Amino acid sequence: MNFKNLFVLQEKLDHHIETKHTLNGKTLFSNKILALQVEIAELANETRCFKYWCNKGPSEKAQILEEYVDCLHFILTLGLDKNYNEGNFYIHKENLKDNLTDQFLNLYIDINDFVVCPSKDHYQTLFEDFLCLGLSLGFTEEDIEKGYVEKNNINHVRQLSGY
Repeated sequence: MNFKNLFVLQEKLDHHIETKHTLNGKTLFSNKILALQVEIAELANETRCFKYWCNKGPSEKAQILEEYVDCLHFILTLGLDKNYNEGNFYIHKENLKDNLTDQFLNLYIDINDFVVCPSKDHYQTLFEDFLCLGLSLGFTEEDIEKGYVEKNNINHVRQLSGY
């Protein structure tokens, strides 16, 4: 996955949003953290992995991918906020868990760790665990990158149309 390109695309979107909404110089870290938590919840809801009381299966793969890349937007913007946009991120297959619910809960722990101590190590753990989730959801790196680029373009159009 071309992480450098993803960070560049995210930086352009962030700049567009910050300029349009006169947010330059404002601290948005807490807003972005909460947005990430909400997006992860929306993603979990589409997978229905935790809904033991429901027989309805997960949403279509395309809808789940869209929610997944919404989360990725916020992970990237958090990395940009902290200047953690250099380096590589890896999918550690040994960290894969069979249970999606456990993976979602682990992401919330990662986010909490990053809030308490916003170190590069905590950011890398969050990002890599998120990539593992993508693999568990059946996405390839190509799926994720393509989905991100498509949604990033939509987000630019939304900003231009008064979203």
